[in-house]
Amino acid sequence: MSSDIYSDLTLYITSEKFYIEATNSDEILVIDRPSEFITLQKNVGQIPPVNDRKEFCGIIGAINLLSGYYLVIATQREIVGYVGGHAIWRLAKAELIPYCKSTLHLSAEKQADNNSYLNMVEQVLSTPFHYFSYSYDITYSIQRLHDIGPDFWQQSLSDRADQRFLWNKYLLQPFRHLSSKRFCLPLLHGFVSINQCVVNSHNFTWIIISRRSTLRAGTRLFRRGVDREGNVANFVETEQIVEFQGDKASFVQVRGSIPLFWHQSPDLRYKPPPTLLEMDPQEQYNACLRHVESLAELYGKQVIIDLIDQKGSEGALGKAFKNVLSLLSYPSLRYEPFDFHAECRKMRWDRLSILIDRVAIDQDEMGFFLLLRDGTLTSLQEGVFRTNCIDCLDRTNVVQSMLAHRNLEIVLRKLGILQPNQNLEHQYSFEQLFKNVWADNADILSKQYSGTGALKTDFTRTGKRTRKGLIQDGINSLTRYYKNNLADGFRQDSIDLFLGYGKIISPLTVEKGWRYITFPSVLLVAIAMFVASAVFPSEYSTESLLYLLFWGSMVSATAYTIFRYGIEFIDTPRLT
Repeated sequence: MSSDIYSDLTLYITSEKFYIEATNSDEILVIDRPSEFITLQKNVGQIPPVNDRKEFCGIIGAINLLSGYYLVIATQREIVGYVGGHAIWRLAKAELIPYCKSTLHLSAEKQADNNSYLNMVEQVLSTPFHYFSYSYDITYSIQRLHDIGPDFWQQSLSDRADQRFLWNKYLLQPFRHLSSKRFCLPLLHGFVSINQCVVNSHNFTWIIISRRSTLRAGTRLFRRGVDREGNVANFVETEQIVEFQGDKASFVQVRGSIPLFWHQSPDLRYKPPPTLLEMDPQEQYNACLRHVESLAELYGKQVIIDLIDQKGSEGALGKAFKNVLSLLSYPSLRYEPFDFHAECRKMRWDRLSILIDRVAIDQDEMGFFLLLRDGTLTSLQEGVFRTNCIDCLDRTNVVQSMLAHRNLEIVLRKLGILQPNQNLEHQYSFEQLFKNVWADNADILSKQYSGTGALKTDFTRTGKRTRKGLIQDGINSLTRYYKNNLADGFRQDSIDLFLGYGKIISPLTVEKGWRYITFPSVLLVAIAMFVASAVFPSEYSTESLLYLLFWGSMVSATAYTIFRYGIEFIDTPRLT
C-alpha cells in the first residue's frame, strides 16, 4: 500500500458537506459540516455538481475555534529541491475554511475573539517557513531512516513522522481515525536549503535541514529553559547532507536552551537578567538528567558547547549548569564552555578557531553517516554536538556553521570531490554559497523564535565582523526589544493554539490597570511639550527654561514609573 500523500486535490463545497477529491484516486474525503464528522468513502459519483470549488495541494488539518471547526488547507506551494529523488516543498499560502456557514450565533464580543483566533492560526502558518514532502519523511535524519525496521515503512507519513518535529500534529487529530492517511499532509517548521554545487568539476547536492521542535516551543523571552519532562525551549536539529552519484553523507547537530528551570521574563528592560528559579535542586537535577538521557538515546555521545558569558547573570546560570552536569556524572558526555563574547571581544572572531581545535578530536570520534551507492554502510555518526548560548540563535549558529564546514571538508575529501591537499575555503564560489546558506539558516530560525533576523550574520556570510553588520545588529536588537515586550504575548498564544497547548477562552481581552493608559499618555504629552519648549522660543528666557526643566522632569519621572511597573505594560500570553 502506498503511503504517499495526495498532492493535487479539489474541494467541493455544498451547504451541508465538504467533498475532497484527489486526482487519480478512487477515494474521497467527506466532511459533514453540521456534525463535523469525517468519513473516507469510495468515489462512486456522489459529489453533486457545485459552483463553489477550490483546487489545493494538501490538507494541513482542522482546528476548533469559538464558531466551530475550520478546515486548514495548503493552497500554494514552492519547490525547494530534491532529497534522495523526493521533491521537497515550502508552504507558500494556506487558507482556513469554516464548517459553520456563519458566525451570527456568536455575540459581537465572541465574533471579535474568533477573528483573533483566526489571526493566531494565520500568524503561525505565515511565519517562515513550513516544509513538506508527499513521499519523503523530512522529520528524520538519513541515519535514523536507515536504522528503522520494515514495519515503520507500512505506516503513513503523518503516523511515522518524528512527533517532535510534526508541527500540525494537533490539527491532524480530527483525521486520526481514518484508515488511510493519504489526505494528511505533515508539516515541518524550520529551514531547508537544497543546492546543486560544482567543485573540481564534480556535481553534487548539498543540503541543510533544520527541524524546530514542537516541545516547549514558543517565543524568545516566554519560553526559556527546560520543563519537567526534559524538553527545552528552541530545540532545533540541523542536518547537513551531501549526495554524490548515489553516495549519501549526513552530519547532525542540535541546539537548545540550557536544560535548567530558569526565566528571563520581559519587563521593559533592554536585557532582563536570566534568573534561575528558586526550587528544590533535585528537580533541576531530574529535569536536566531527563534531557541528557533523551539526547543520549537519540544521538549517542554528547559534547555540550556552552557559549554564554562566564561572568554576570549569564555566568551564574552557566555555573549552575556546570554544577548540575558534574553531579550527573553521565557517561559519554563532555562539557566544553567557551565565553564567546570575552574570547572574541574587539572583533577578534578568528579566535573561534581555538574552540574548533578543542573539539576536533570529539568530532573525529563521533564521525558522520556515510552510505555508499552500492549499499555499503561505511560509517555512522555516534555522537552529537549540543550547542547553546542564551538564545541559541546568533552565537550558536556561528559555531554550528564552523563545525559543519569542518565536517563538509572531511566528507568531500572522502568522496573524492576535494583532493587531499585542497581546502574547502579555497573553493571561492562554493565557500560563498556555504556562508550565505548558513546565514539564511540563522535568520530564519531567529525570526521563528525572536521575531527578527539573527545577529552576527555578517561574520557567517563574509568570515569577518563588519561595521555595517554591527549597525544591522543594532537595528535587529531594537526590533527584538519591541516585539519581545509588546507583541510576543500574541505570538506565544498563536503557537500554543496551533500546537494544541492553549485553551480557547472568551473574552480574550484582559483589562489593564489604570497605569497602562495613564502613564504612556502622560509621557507622550510630556515629550511633545518638552520638544515644543525646546524648539519654538525665538530666544530663551527664565520662563522658557523653567518650562523646559519642568517638562524634562515630567518625561524622566514618567519614563521611570513606566519602567518600574514594566510588567504591567508587557504583552503577555493568555491561553496558557
